[in-house]
Amino acid sequence: MNRRQVLTGLAAIPLLQSQAGASAAQAADKPQAFDPSVVRQQARELAGKPYQAPDSKLPSPLAEIDYDAYRAIRFNPERSLWRADQLPFQVQFFHRGFLYKNRVTIFEVADGQARPIPYRSDDFSFGDTPPPASDVELGFAGFRIHTRLNSPDYFDELCVFLGATYFRAVAKGQHYGLSARGLSVDTGQSGGEEFPLFKTFWLERPSQDASSIVVHALLDSKSVAAAYRFTIRPGATTVFDVETALYPRTDLQHPGLAPMTSMFFFGPNDPSDVPDFRPAVHDSNGVAIFNGRGEQLWRPLCNPRDLQISSFADQNPRGFGLMQREREFSAYQDLESRFEQRPSLWAEPIGDWGEGAVKLIEIPTKEEIHDNIAAFWEPKGPLRAKGEHIYTYRLHWGPDTPKPSSLARISRTGISMRSDADRLFVLDVTGEQLKGLDAGSVRGIVSADKGEIRNVVTQPNPLTGGWRLSFNLISNQPPVELRAFLKAGDQALSEVWVYRWTM
Repeated sequence: MNRRQVLTGLAAIPLLQSQAGASAAQAADKPQAFDPSVVRQQARELAGKPYQAPDSKLPSPLAEIDYDAYRAIRFNPERSLWRADQLPFQVQFFHRGFLYKNRVTIFEVADGQARPIPYRSDDFSFGDTPPPASDVELGFAGFRIHTRLNSPDYFDELCVFLGATYFRAVAKGQHYGLSARGLSVDTGQSGGEEFPLFKTFWLERPSQDASSIVVHALLDSKSVAAAYRFTIRPGATTVFDVETALYPRTDLQHPGLAPMTSMFFFGPNDPSDVPDFRPAVHDSNGVAIFNGRGEQLWRPLCNPRDLQISSFADQNPRGFGLMQREREFSAYQDLESRFEQRPSLWAEPIGDWGEGAVKLIEIPTKEEIHDNIAAFWEPKGPLRAKGEHIYTYRLHWGPDTPKPSSLARISRTGISMRSDADRLFVLDVTGEQLKGLDAGSVRGIVSADKGEIRNVVTQPNPLTGGWRLSFNLISNQPPVELRAFLKAGDQALSEVWVYRWTM
């Protein structure tokens, strides 16, 4: 999927039904009793039936519109849900069309009753595309939530749910970057990936003084049905509390929990072969992991020549995320994309998740418009069919991990080629823990699973206030798995840098 089309496709469109379907739609207009158990019950019932693919049929000319025509279809902000009531959150809707043809049913929940949100062609402007011939129920492709994020006088876009189970959010002062997903299935497997879909949403009406909003979602796919509850809290870090119950139709051999996708085109550790005025282009520059053994890992991202899959085995992880650590404009020099203002995304498991692994997928790309990075938690062993599998976690969209670390961190990775078999690695490490240390007390601990490590040097870096660790890797047999960190006596001073050298 073209990520720029997701970012800039800010429109909304519904679907024409047959005359016979109109009476069914009228029946569905009646309020229905609602509580969170309703979504779980629907997921259980779906899982007990054969999967039915969603109806993606659209009337002409909506079925044939291109990207530009889709972008021109706009929801009227004056018609936003809850705008007239002056509530602290407002909702706008996306039209069906282009890449987003599947119908998504959306309800408003108030006073224990769920009422379907009707489609009205008058809520949209269509550009050069003719509007539907009649104002019948078409449904929506997705929605976006607005709130007073950066100013008390303006409703900024906070988050978007659009396409499969993709959603994205921003914190105060940030722009959209990476995305999350409800669930991934068979990501990185040779047989191909399955893409579950959110087919129904329930939006809880917020109170006048609400600081959060609750969204329920029903997921369906060939292998699994699931119920989700998102409690969304905007702020300097925007937080999603996620509760999910999974009901597999078949044994899920490779489920991905808390999945996230991002873009890494090039950076100091992996420069582009194509001349570019920018020194770096990425929405995330590394994956951070706080594992159950108390280690803190940092793995810089790459745009590899071949597909790369990395697995970080763990038990009861404390958290992981795709991070955008470099926050200086000078690192990117891009006035339009403003990569320094893209959010990091941190997943924090609530409760014990048992054995499994954080999986990192790096896919080659020749363009920055594609998301080529994926990260998620894969439990050890399959999630069995006909069972209920419950997971709770917290997603933090913001500038950094939610809790400060007691360890110094790797702020930059640079790599130089000395010869075909000789690579120089230069790691800059920063943190308050490194200030005032005697030069003779700090050691660099470096290891590799093959090849030879030479010339390990640690020295203060007066320009950053931190330290620099450098070493040479002698090997002509990639891939090589590397680990490095700073230590003083028996005490670790920094997180552990992990890297896969592939060329």
